[in-house]
Formats: sequence, structure tokens, C-alpha cells
Amino acid sequence: MFTERANNGRVNHKPGPRHLLALSIALLVVAMYPRKANAQIIGGLQANIPFQFHAGAANLPAGTYRIRMLDDNNLTLMEISNLDGTRSALIQVQDSEANSTPTQSEMIFNKYGDQYFLAEMFDEGDASGSKVIESNYEKKISQGTETAKEHVPARAPVQKGN
Repeated sequence: MFTERANNGRVNHKPGPRHLLALSIALLVVAMYPRKANAQIIGGLQANIPFQFHAGAANLPAGTYRIRMLDDNNLTLMEISNLDGTRSALIQVQDSEANSTPTQSEMIFNKYGDQYFLAEMFDEGDASGSKVIESNYEKKISQGTETAKEHVPARAPVQKGN
């Protein structure tokens, strides 16, 4: 009989009360365990950027821009666009942590010579933010070049109709 069960690849075990209790406890622990949420710029940011800059693979002129998550289900893709919608770019992001909690919302740019690259974004009071994945162009420009950081204050975008 044991040979038949082993050959069929099945073992006839029914979960008893101890197994169900252990499974229930494991599920409860997993549900209660605090998980780090993906960084998300809640509601987006708006900033007046006083210089030409790169966002991902796009080169954008100075101006006022809004940045937002493209899709609430995909927290790795953001859109940056000027206020009239004539210029926009999609950028890939990943989670980022600030060294200290920012006292104001901001967009941080890497500066190489006279070129600026959007690097990170943070909401006021939240050390979790978004970091832009470097483009191939930024990787090339940054080699052997001194890097500076430029912080641009941002705010929540003004909602139309309010």
C-alpha cells in the first residue's frame, strides 16, 4: 500500500486542527507585520525650475512643471509636464530615502558643469521619496565630472476648480 501511494506521488494527509491553527497564526503575523510602502509623491508636486534640465531621456526648458505618478498601480513611472501640457516626459523612478526629513517639498537636481538632471523628489515631512533612474546620457556626462546638487522648492499643484 505504501508503494502504491509513493508511486502515485500522493500522500493522503488532511490538515488537522494544529496545522490550521499554525497557518492562521502565520497569516495573522504576515498581515500585521509593518511593510515599507513604496515611495509615492502624494498628489504630485509643482515647481518653477529656473534652468533647462534633463528628466530621464528628455531635455526640458526652464519653466513651471508638475510631476505625478502616472498610475497608482505602477509606482515606478512618473510624468513631468509643463503647465500648458506642451512639454512632458515619462521618467522611471525607484524608492529613495532622504538623510533627514525634508522641511519643505523639493526636487533635487544633479549638476554636471552647466547641465542639470532631475535626480530626486521629496514631499515635505516625509523622508521617503522617489529617485529618478539615471539615463545613459547622465551616466556618460557624470564620468570624471564633479557633481553638485541643486535643490528647487516644490509644492502641491493647484487643483483646477478650487
